[in-house]
Amino acid sequence: MAERTWSDIEDEHSSGCYPKRPLTLVRGEGVWVWDDAGRRYLDCTSGQGVALIGHAHPAVAAAVAQQAATLITCPEIFYNDRRATLLARLAGLAPAGLTRAFLCNSGTEAVEAALKFARLLTGRPGVIAMQRSFHGRTFGSLSATWEPKYRQPFEPLVPGFRHVPYDNLEALAASLDDQTAAVIVEPVQGEGGARPPSPGYLAGVQTLCRQAGALLIADEVQTGFGRTGRWFGCQHDDVTPDLMALGKGIAGGVPMGAALLHERFGPLPAGSHGSTFGGNPLACAAALATLAVLERDDLPGQAAAKGAYLLAQLQARVAPLPVVRQVRGRGLLIGVELRTRVTPYLQSLQALGVLALPAGPTVLRLLPPLVITHTQLDQAVEAVAAALAGTTAGD
Repeated sequence: MAERTWSDIEDEHSSGCYPKRPLTLVRGEGVWVWDDAGRRYLDCTSGQGVALIGHAHPAVAAAVAQQAATLITCPEIFYNDRRATLLARLAGLAPAGLTRAFLCNSGTEAVEAALKFARLLTGRPGVIAMQRSFHGRTFGSLSATWEPKYRQPFEPLVPGFRHVPYDNLEALAASLDDQTAAVIVEPVQGEGGARPPSPGYLAGVQTLCRQAGALLIADEVQTGFGRTGRWFGCQHDDVTPDLMALGKGIAGGVPMGAALLHERFGPLPAGSHGSTFGGNPLACAAALATLAVLERDDLPGQAAAKGAYLLAQLQARVAPLPVVRQVRGRGLLIGVELRTRVTPYLQSLQALGVLALPAGPTVLRLLPPLVITHTQLDQAVEAVAAALAGTTAGD
């Protein structure tokens, strides 16, 4: 009998919820990951946007090890030094006025918290989200998510949610009313196709929200902490949202999320929300180490420069290929929209030693760590061009 592989064991015992690629990753360092056969891959997925400062960053590893030997868990019914330090740090980095935070364990939990807070603060039930949006898979965030294949198996979802076209202020204005608690929007749509909006769109959304008495929720789970070339995606339009959802790269790979609130709301009523593991000292220590690296190395600024370089290289090398419809993005969140399905090309790219993500059925998404070098970006471009020009991939 053949020896059982790690993939055999996972297939036997995992839930089955995830479409698996035939690849077992066992180690990571910086922008690289290795499989169980020792082959190295350039990771342009960042673990679905998480590894902003690269895999196994020594600063995060040291912070986690030290904190694990000190105090791992401490619920928010008690004060904690690491949590207090992180809360102050987030308030100092966020757009001015976002001085309070609810700490949790993931991006979808951060969105859930923001949605609950919006209803609590306004006394209104309605939420407007965008077509092609993705906000998570728990019931509230799933209700805000657009894609029918994620929603339909679980309907009926939370009532009160409506969707309007992204980057369309007229449609949003027509949908807002006196029952709208909040508008939730991604500064750049991620899973919806790596789509940046027109300049001024987010500022226009904010103006419409203020006129209607609704709150603006910025879903910065994927765009936050430098991914788009600014600390937060909403800063490209000089917008300070009322609520901001954060996750993914906030703690360098340790699970964490945060919902930031504007200071004008003051503290929320005690007991209005909670999370057993939210704000645990281990995750807070990892987040503090991650934020220190991001700031010390100006990784948001690096993402702006490297993203412009990557976009230019893709425009020159990839955009002219017959299979390509458009190349777009902001910072190191780049989408290559194809005229056919993307999955076979992701497989071809993996065979060339580069890992990438889909963003919908026809968009190849590049989401590399912000520490990627120009030489490594060139390697990614060469591989994408080769994969998209190849004859082995098909519809």
